Amino acid sequence: MEFAPGTFAPAPQRASVAQMAAAQGRIEAKLMLRHGEQLLLSLIIPAAILIGAAKMDIFGGDTSLDELVPMVFAVAAASAGFTGQAISLAFDRRYGALKRSGASGVPTWTIIAGKIIAVLTTVLVQIVVLGSIAFILGWTVSLAGAALGMVALFFGVTAFTSLGLLLGGTQSSEVVLAVSNLIWFVLLGILGWVVYSGYLGSPGLWDLAPSVALASAMTGALHGIVNMTAWMSLLFWTVMGIVGTIRWFRFDG
Repeated sequence: MEFAPGTFAPAPQRASVAQMAAAQGRIEAKLMLRHGEQLLLSLIIPAAILIGAAKMDIFGGDTSLDELVPMVFAVAAASAGFTGQAISLAFDRRYGALKRSGASGVPTWTIIAGKIIAVLTTVLVQIVVLGSIAFILGWTVSLAGAALGMVALFFGVTAFTSLGLLLGGTQSSEVVLAVSNLIWFVLLGILGWVVYSGYLGSPGLWDLAPSVALASAMTGALHGIVNMTAWMSLLFWTVMGIVGTIRWFRFDG
């Protein structure tokens, strides 16, 4: 039996892909920007590192703002994309928030896309705040370099976010809380050593560390150079994170 059009008006249907991603991204961004601990990791600590390293001889007298700025943005990206997302996602799972979202019919990819949008929104705030501090300290960059640098930054943020979602979406909140902070310190330590040693921006094995890869990619990009080793490393971590998240992501904790 056929029914005339409008019989079951208003004929509800699933929202479009863009609408679902935008809606999820808005709520995730609001939650992230209102969270004090997230702001501490994403803005306050990177800003303190930038100001402290610029004013004090922490990484050696030859370390310039051209090296410090990419390093600080790499730290900020790791904080917002990896540590912050992993912890918030793990506790969302623990308290059943994601389980209720999953029961509503929201697909896994929508949650992943929403969290990536939230991180990218935070990164825009980081660019404004940290970029302003860098300019006040005397840092200069060309428009072309700034544009390519932003591409490298967003590429790196995607890699860190995918890894954060992989960790936070598969492990218990207790494990994530300990492991994510430990990994953050390890990545920061490796990057600090590379900057201190003067290897930043030079293709090599250190680019296997995502923090070094992002800082190296940005260092080259800000001068109009594509460090292929660093970019390929970021691509590798991005693919691994996304594939692993889609494969093993769990709504409950």
